Amino acid sequence: MPAVDTQNLRNVALLSHSGAGKTSLSEAALFHVKATTRMGRVEDGNTVSDYEPEEIKRGGSVQTALIACEWGDKKINFLDTPGYEDFFAEVTAALRVVEGAAILVAAQSGVDVGTERAWFTSKAAGLPRMFVVNKMDRENASFSKCVADIQGTFGNNCIPLQLVDGDAQDFKGVIDALNPPADTPSSLASELEALRDRLIEAAAESDEVLADKYLEGEELTQEEIENGVRAAIWDGSLVPILACSATNSLGISEFLDAIQSYFPSPGDGARPVMSEKNTAELDSNPGGSLAAFVFKTTADPFVGKLSLFRVYQGTIKSNSEVWNPAREQAERIGQLYLPRGKSQDNVTEVIAGDIGAIGKLSETVTGDTLCSKETEVYFERIKFPSGYYSVAVSPATKADLDKMSTSLSRIVEEDPTLRLTRDANTNQTVITGLGEAQIDVAMDKIRRKFGADLKVRLPKVAYKETITQITQSEYRHKKQSGGHGQYGHVKLRLEPMDRTLGFEFKSEVVGGKVPKEYIPSVEKGVVKAMEEGVLAGFPVVDVKAVIYDGSFHDVDSSGMSFEIAGNQALRKGMPDASPVLLEPIMKLTITVPDAYTGEVMSDLNGKRGRILGMNPHDNTTTIEAEAPLAETQRYAQDLRSLTQGRGEYELQFDRYEQVPANIEQRVIEDAKRAREEEKEQ
Repeated sequence: MPAVDTQNLRNVALLSHSGAGKTSLSEAALFHVKATTRMGRVEDGNTVSDYEPEEIKRGGSVQTALIACEWGDKKINFLDTPGYEDFFAEVTAALRVVEGAAILVAAQSGVDVGTERAWFTSKAAGLPRMFVVNKMDRENASFSKCVADIQGTFGNNCIPLQLVDGDAQDFKGVIDALNPPADTPSSLASELEALRDRLIEAAAESDEVLADKYLEGEELTQEEIENGVRAAIWDGSLVPILACSATNSLGISEFLDAIQSYFPSPGDGARPVMSEKNTAELDSNPGGSLAAFVFKTTADPFVGKLSLFRVYQGTIKSNSEVWNPAREQAERIGQLYLPRGKSQDNVTEVIAGDIGAIGKLSETVTGDTLCSKETEVYFERIKFPSGYYSVAVSPATKADLDKMSTSLSRIVEEDPTLRLTRDANTNQTVITGLGEAQIDVAMDKIRRKFGADLKVRLPKVAYKETITQITQSEYRHKKQSGGHGQYGHVKLRLEPMDRTLGFEFKSEVVGGKVPKEYIPSVEKGVVKAMEEGVLAGFPVVDVKAVIYDGSFHDVDSSGMSFEIAGNQALRKGMPDASPVLLEPIMKLTITVPDAYTGEVMSDLNGKRGRILGMNPHDNTTTIEAEAPLAETQRYAQDLRSLTQGRGEYELQFDRYEQVPANIEQRVIEDAKRAREEEKEQ
């Protein structure tokens, strides 16, 4: 692909609800500009952008793909993003490096939850937007109904740029309202005129000079109308609506024309998001000091890391050196690429405004800046959504154990919304993300790329045990086996403590009945015994252990003897102190549309939840609640199902609380069964 001037570049994110046809549209665009010789089909798994085995298997995108095509004298970089919300981080990253967003709507279904998400996210990013009503050839497709749905949801400033020639099986193409062809059907003349007048009015409102001219009854020139429409789209006062059938290649030219004519270039679009640390002033000059932003990283077992970047200023060149200010490290730039789905064109440079890829950067990760060492630049890091769906990960075989750590680290580097932790309470490796589908894809990638077969399950709940009554316990450890024997005699008093205080050890021994040098050994034994409680083997907390008496032997006593005595004294005393189970209680902050508030609250009640408060907003309600962790481990899926994907929540640990008696026995039995199964393995 020949070099293109910055002013002739267009960077556009394709957004939608899952299944609206983003991949089909990018496929149609590539075929239309003759960048490919045939159109691939999602159903056949042979599209340019959905090339990963996980995407072919699922019949949908799970990662952003860069699709570049030339149209006239313009180069358009499409970022084809996933529509499923588990992969919304890909959308977040893509919106950081584009100047416009095309939101697809399926003609049969109209506005979906993914459409709403795409709208609000791209609006928050300050991007010009357009709607593209796709699948106009499908049964029950209706452009007018979709337009009404879009306007009813997002406002009357969403205005068609086109009329459609037929719906569903009668769809023959689109008619440009601003530049109608001479052979426009007479039956559409009045409707076309009315739409053109509406667009002219929107154009006039974007500029005071045009507004005065329009109000005075003067006719605007075609150039003035188009400039006014462009300005209105740029400032968001006009959101155009287009129509197409990607699979039948109808409306594709008009779609590309609209991108070319009405979306800003990198030099005209919104300024990049800069960090507070940044002091440098940026422009889109290819001859300036380098300023590039890495917005995506992919892991490959053979190539290593492949970093996708956007150049905001200057030019990045092959076989050069750049500076990463976040890591305070120089990076060697080898071969540069212009990706097109799974294929890559080798290039020697990438100029300001364009998007490219670099292989094998050693230190750089997603969100880092690349610049010259002499003129440091700091872009704001991407704020990725936080997920709360966790699974415990374990190797399927001993052979997978060695590969597990490396493969998990690589996959987390590729997807910043995944978090890898080690739960000290349960000794499990836990990976946390946005939902089940995201975790499944991550495991599939690990299996394919790194050859590690990992098993996943819901994490163990970190239950704890405590006591509710004061009790006394005595243990005498005596053992004679020739020579020096073993002797340690301890009397303990066990007292319950307030929640979260943990553990306290105290000595009330007087008269040297237990020498001072043995007291730490008693404490050590007690602490060791608290690692496994008597109910189900969970750690013991919130206990005060007091040694108040005991005895020793001049010859046979030792630190080890008193450690054993302290250990056994606690174990012996626990059953008499009315032990109980404690469970982690989580605090939830849930935001849902008002229509779903009742269902969500009812569901929380069924999860042993407690509603703490409700805060109404515009058409939404934020519910403050608490519920046991055991009941909320799959809440990501539950809330999505209850609210059709429109609910959001945050989850954080709050405290431990006693398990209800009717549930305690089941937990104990399950824990014992799990330990037996582990022993058998």
